[in-house]
Amino acid sequence: MARSQAGGACPVHPWRKMALPFARSLCLCRWGAKRLGVAAAEARRSISFKLEEKTAHSSLALFKGDTGVKYGIVGLEPTKLALNVERFREWAVVLADTVVTSGRHYWEVTVKRSHQFRIGVADVDISRDSCIGVDDRSWVFTYAQRKWYTMLANEKAPIEGIGQPEKVGLLLEYEAQKLSLVDVSRVAVVHTLQTDFRGPVVPAFALWDGELLTHSGLEVPEGL
Repeated sequence: MARSQAGGACPVHPWRKMALPFARSLCLCRWGAKRLGVAAAEARRSISFKLEEKTAHSSLALFKGDTGVKYGIVGLEPTKLALNVERFREWAVVLADTVVTSGRHYWEVTVKRSHQFRIGVADVDISRDSCIGVDDRSWVFTYAQRKWYTMLANEKAPIEGIGQPEKVGLLLEYEAQKLSLVDVSRVAVVHTLQTDFRGPVVPAFALWDGELLTHSGLEVPEGL
């Protein structure tokens, strides 16, 4: 009997039989946790967008892979631009190329040598003869005369507690109908606009000097 055991396969101890399924379960748990972590990060990650050249007013020029916009006093000769019904005709406005219909999204804007600009969101089909903040289909924060204001339907209201930082953030909460201005240095909401979204909206920008550089595809900061 002893020879038969020695010549055959070694018996597997009961603890090893239990260890193999446990190890497989542990691997699956780790894989699942990793996937959940990736999913959570993706859920926090916001839209990634560029500025859409075909919407840009003739006084604006895009740069850095269409993520930045600069104002030119003279601008491009309108006759040299391709005819496009999407282009803003009266005001120095440009829209992003990605629409938002749901979710929470966060992006930042670096301000360079600009003392008069507007940042926010607008209906995707906003009139190209209008300016963001002038009608009730856009929601913006505007900086002018060294002060911040909210702007809706051409009505301005002052915002306290923020100067002219080099970079600011915007938090869009579509279902909650909110757009917030974020102080990036403190990762804190400075002011929130209650919106009235009725359809797709897009990030929108207007400026009358200097440059704006956008940073999108960011995670919504924790605590916001």
